[in-house]
Amino acid sequence: MTETQTNINMKNRTKIKLVLDTIIFIAFLIAMEPRSSGIAIHEWLATSLIAVLVVHLLLSWDWITRITRRFIGKINNQSRFNYILNWSLFIDGTVIMLSGFMISESLMPALGIQFPRNFAWRGIHELSTNLFILLLGLHTALHWSWVVETFKRYVFQPVFRLFATSEKKDIAA
Repeated sequence: MTETQTNINMKNRTKIKLVLDTIIFIAFLIAMEPRSSGIAIHEWLATSLIAVLVVHLLLSWDWITRITRRFIGKINNQSRFNYILNWSLFIDGTVIMLSGFMISESLMPALGIQFPRNFAWRGIHELSTNLFILLLGLHTALHWSWVVETFKRYVFQPVFRLFATSEKKDIAA
């Protein structure tokens, strides 16, 4: 693969990750308040996020495998912290999903699956969700410069160029 092809693949991967992360963010905001969106939307939307998160992980798979191999050896502290944080998000997200399935009022009954009521699962679900918000805040803060730069490059600059081109055409007319 040539250097140009690698750069194009990285740009495409970055654009895809930006779109996926934006989808995850919006869906997360909607799913976080089931009293506003309704329990059915909360459950189905959160469950559908599993597929989006799998794609997100696959797009980062090179980084995951590289850091996993080097975790004990020489890597910088930020990469080590990021790695631990990402695993914490993954484990906590898994607990959220499993406990969510156990207390499901819409999704699981629609699939013909009924679990006995157990209030411990609700407590686990709420506790793990609160922890997830904290971990996600740390994750977002750690990647904030990437978010800002990527939005600038792939959203704001193209929009500004579009308007700048329109203004030049209007002036010429």
